[in-house]
Amino acid sequence: MKSRQLRVLLVALICTLAFGATTTAQETQPVAAEHRSEANLVLPDLGSVQFLGMSGDRLLMGGLVVCVFGLLFGLVMYMQLKKLPVHRAMLEISELIYETCKTYLVTQGKFILLLELFIGIIMVIYFGFLRHFDALRVAIILGASLVGIGGSYFVAWFGIRINTFANSRTAFASLKGKPFPTYSIPLRAGMSIGMLLISTELLIMLAILLFVPGDYAGPVFIGFAIGESLGAAALRIAGGIFTKIADIGSDLMKIVFNIKEDDARNPGVIADCVGDNAGDSVGPTADGFETYGVTGVALITFILLAVTSPTVQVQLLVWIFVMRVLMIVTSAVSYFINEAVAKARFGNADKMNFEAPLTSLVWLTSILSVGVTYAVSYLLIPTLGGDTSMWWKLSTIITCGTLAGAIIPELVKVFTSTESRHVREVVTASDAGGASLNILSGFVAGNFSAYWMGLAIAGLMGIAAWISGMFPIDAGALMIAPAIFAFGLVAFGFLGMGPVTIAVDSYGPVTDNAQSVYELSTIETLPGIDAEVERDFGFKPAWEKGKDFLEENDGAGNTFKATAKPVLIGTAVVGATTMIFAIIVMLTNGLTTDINKLSILHPQFLLGLVVGGAVIYWFTGAATQAVSTGAYRAVEFIKANIRLDAGATKASVEDSKKVVAICTQYAQKGMLNIFLTVFFSTLAFACFEPFFFIGYLISIALFGLYQAIFMANAGGAWDNAKKIVEVEMKMKGTPLHAAVVVGDTVGDPFKDTSSVAMNPVIKFTTLFGLLAVELAVEMTRAGQGGLTRILSAVFLAIAMFFVYRSFYGMRIGSVDAH
Repeated sequence: MKSRQLRVLLVALICTLAFGATTTAQETQPVAAEHRSEANLVLPDLGSVQFLGMSGDRLLMGGLVVCVFGLLFGLVMYMQLKKLPVHRAMLEISELIYETCKTYLVTQGKFILLLELFIGIIMVIYFGFLRHFDALRVAIILGASLVGIGGSYFVAWFGIRINTFANSRTAFASLKGKPFPTYSIPLRAGMSIGMLLISTELLIMLAILLFVPGDYAGPVFIGFAIGESLGAAALRIAGGIFTKIADIGSDLMKIVFNIKEDDARNPGVIADCVGDNAGDSVGPTADGFETYGVTGVALITFILLAVTSPTVQVQLLVWIFVMRVLMIVTSAVSYFINEAVAKARFGNADKMNFEAPLTSLVWLTSILSVGVTYAVSYLLIPTLGGDTSMWWKLSTIITCGTLAGAIIPELVKVFTSTESRHVREVVTASDAGGASLNILSGFVAGNFSAYWMGLAIAGLMGIAAWISGMFPIDAGALMIAPAIFAFGLVAFGFLGMGPVTIAVDSYGPVTDNAQSVYELSTIETLPGIDAEVERDFGFKPAWEKGKDFLEENDGAGNTFKATAKPVLIGTAVVGATTMIFAIIVMLTNGLTTDINKLSILHPQFLLGLVVGGAVIYWFTGAATQAVSTGAYRAVEFIKANIRLDAGATKASVEDSKKVVAICTQYAQKGMLNIFLTVFFSTLAFACFEPFFFIGYLISIALFGLYQAIFMANAGGAWDNAKKIVEVEMKMKGTPLHAAVVVGDTVGDPFKDTSSVAMNPVIKFTTLFGLLAVELAVEMTRAGQGGLTRILSAVFLAIAMFFVYRSFYGMRIGSVDAH
């Protein structure tokens, strides 16, 4: 979209909403005393309850110290990786990748701030005009949203910096002829990111909890969560589009020109390396930061809305945050134990299964986290609300989520690992039926995976709901709707081993980049390189072994990138349930009125369920369309500019930067269309009818869950089928290889664009919807119901304009796409 058009749209939005808000402000009636929302939530005094002989706020102060240690852990790892030996040829490539990533991130940062204008307008109108907050309070809420964006952006930047240190060091370490360093370096980079990410998130949330006045904290938490959701959505969606444009453009050259993987003469390879960071590092890192925060905000909101006793509120809040602090500790301890065992087993081995120590790390962290959950719960809340059994009930519910964080990766490996029967079926089908049967077999794997993972998630949530049925009821009830709280705790448990989940996910982009850095450096061709390495670094390079280790490890990275995706997706859906409940409490005055409208007998609710599915399928198509068109332009440029004549050794930096520019251009075009459609659809449906909107939110969560799991795991199966043909069968350049490459290019936007971006889209829609629906309700209460319907129609028309643009303005044959 042209900048002039965007300015016109922004002015129109301001005028439309300002008119409605001004009219409403003039006629607003006093809000009913029982009306409760995030705008008037008040945190209880955390110092009013004693835990282990100290007040709750003092105990949480200790959590700030742990967070600082977590940050130091990440920074020490960063410095250690930076100091590892690396040859200048590889270092030059990794620094070129970083500089290009940096340019991309700066561009994205400006773009996110532009999108923040849209969100900021809504927050100013809602909190300032409709809720009559003073200017200082509104400014604090806006500031909190900027802090949320800044947090997502900061951890994303840190992620690409440390990954681009680790990629060249990993590539160089592989030349020593031992596999262990090839595994150890990417995992250290991943743990650095995971510990810093979780510690930063928790530090900010504890600061709000401890230092922001109680009557400000509710809106500040919501502003913070919306900001980090916006940052994560933009970085995840745009990064996913960018990386798959580059990946497809680079991969197809292997078929067109029959050249090797990551051929240095291919100007698309640098863009592919940048994309590995933009899509597989920046996106997941920002997404993980946002997921951790939004789940916490959802639980805080539930506790303040659904629990009436201030004492129980304090007990639950302190318990949750102490548990979060301790999960940083358990992740660090698990890493050190697992690393010591892995080094003892594989330190001097000539071969190793790269997946084995990653799997043991996940399970060790899960088991240790479960033990800590029960022990600390017993110590902190032995008599929650006077009930001596609540500590083990709540611990068991969290355990359902913690176990899910280990069980779901195991299920994912069944469908995506290089050892998987499903992945080998894809290879066998490709050998007999080419790309056609390759694609069909991948579809089968994806569909089966959605079935089994759906049952696993439902089973664990069912256990949590069953246990919540044992909570005190009637006069001694601790809370309303305990099953919803249980679901929120399951999502909390999913993230209980957050640093490790992020670490194994971040492992993948480093291993992928390491292989590319090796090829792009053309280190083997340098005159006297063997003698130079032996002289300067003290070992004789084992070229063939190094290449084999990097390729095998890339397969492990693909698998564990795949395992983290359903965990984050599942968290989004389960956590969204808790946030949706906050909206329901507001709409029903604490579940006392209009409950009958939460039924398919209420037509608007049923229609909302139908429309949510439609939006998920539009989103899938729009994200893939942006990839398809961008890849077409990239392939067009690469074909015209690749130099394969005798004497050509590397693509020019200028040509590589041009491919990066094409990827960035279409990533931003696609992201803008998607964001504005989601933004205006949320406003339109919230203004149309509140219970229609509830149905809509439930629908996008459920449709999004299965669509995302199917696409992520089908893509993972296609990806590792290609890896089997390349690494195990060593059949590059054959018709079988061409078939699996085609399948992988289909899987690329499946697994790294459409599926993964549903997570932040679901959470952003739910969080922003919380403000949007309250804006509509306040206007209706003020006698402006007719205006809300008019605004709904206007917003829907704008949303459909961007739906139209997401295809017709982005299609391969369109003039506007050039």
